[in-house]
Amino acid sequence: MKNDLLLGIDFGTGGCKVTLIDPVGTVIESASGEYSTSHPHPAWAEQNPSDWYRVMCSVLRKLKHRDSVGAIALDSYTHGAVLLNEKLEVIRPTIIWTDQRSVKECEFLKEKYFDLIFKTAYQAPTPTWTLPQMLWLKNNEPQVLKQVRHILFVKDYIRFLLTGEMACDCVESQGTLFWDMKNNCWSEALCALADIPVKLLPHIGKPTDIAGKIARQAALETGLPEGTPVVMGASDSAVEDYAAGAIEAGQCVLKLATAGNVNVMTSEAHPNRETLTYSHVVPGMWYTVTATNSAAVCQRWYRDKFCMQGTGYDELNELAEQSPAGSNGVFFHPYLQGERSPYWDPNLRGSFTGISMANSKGDFSRALLEGVAYSLRDCYRTIEKMELNVREFILIGGGAKSPLWSSILCDVFNAPVKCPSSCDASFGSALLAGVGSGIFEDEVAAVRKCLKLDREITPVSERALFYAKQFKHYRDIHDALSECYGRMNKR
Repeated sequence: MKNDLLLGIDFGTGGCKVTLIDPVGTVIESASGEYSTSHPHPAWAEQNPSDWYRVMCSVLRKLKHRDSVGAIALDSYTHGAVLLNEKLEVIRPTIIWTDQRSVKECEFLKEKYFDLIFKTAYQAPTPTWTLPQMLWLKNNEPQVLKQVRHILFVKDYIRFLLTGEMACDCVESQGTLFWDMKNNCWSEALCALADIPVKLLPHIGKPTDIAGKIARQAALETGLPEGTPVVMGASDSAVEDYAAGAIEAGQCVLKLATAGNVNVMTSEAHPNRETLTYSHVVPGMWYTVTATNSAAVCQRWYRDKFCMQGTGYDELNELAEQSPAGSNGVFFHPYLQGERSPYWDPNLRGSFTGISMANSKGDFSRALLEGVAYSLRDCYRTIEKMELNVREFILIGGGAKSPLWSSILCDVFNAPVKCPSSCDASFGSALLAGVGSGIFEDEVAAVRKCLKLDREITPVSERALFYAKQFKHYRDIHDALSECYGRMNKR
């Protein structure tokens, strides 16, 4: 096993996970750890970059076979800019993708520069993107921007700590709203909108390029072998789709993780004002994203805020199983951090509705699962409007481990759903490590060799019909409350 294992390191919104695989895709070890998000003001969400590295080191120390790592790749959630001064020190906490503070900046960008932004970057400006975040800093913390000498992104900053090399991949760069999609380079015009000199941004490589090697100090801190090659990697969404085997047009990934995604693989770009458009890690492929801000994080929030200390997810799922389909009339809308698809409305807020004296804790637990499933189905309406071909659904994410949640989603979509065995982002990054180091011939060959299917779920027609009716009620409740939230949260 000496030096032939592949390590994937994933930085999700809620924590770090590492997965160690062999050259045929067998998971040898995995480990994870959580870090926190601070919310110093309503609608704000920030993380401390030092927490990412600290938790990663702790997690890596749990691996018994870390001495046998032959190649490494990293991935992370996108849009999170790490601002460094001339001493290469972090200037302020990173504004992460769930942050909604830049609403006014987005309104300004839409009014004045929408055509430029959409034509260049293929995306509409919303608070998720780095450009509005940096414009907010320009307007509110100008002293911060004056100190900036380098801008990195989550995984790229960690890779810099591991190797001493600064770089970014051509997928991550698309998550900034600073990227010129047609010319594959940083856009001077878009950077100028936030007074960001292009020279502050890193040079770009492919997800499978070797970006550096583990330096001596990093080897001491992580326990990884000094000199181990570190492959560039990509965004978590891109490598998750890749790990799930979504490498052909018409495959659709349903993601039940911290956030929720409905990602459709395509053979060409389909820019749309209501979606996100990214290139795939497989050269020549693209994927269209519709996304809900809060998915599995809703269950974590519910557990932490309303349940006894020590309550586990299995216990919550057992409670939910005691409630019938429809949760005895309780509906949950998962807008805990505003909402992206299909509404793109930062003013929306989460809610439980339809509550009566007869409802139990199980009803609330199940309503939460159903509400997230409805939200993903709501996202899929945009895919239907775009008339993108979908021939197969693949379910991934931590929530997919719940048989109940998986079956609810299958019934809500009224379509068969495949669940791969190992398909999280860290597994996908491990595959990229193998491609970049030459273990696999190319990106597709790695998936063909390593992908394993865990199970396939088929919808129950009676429940599917029932949930179709419930989904209409879910949308009616949104429509009734959205104007109210708009007035309540008007800035």
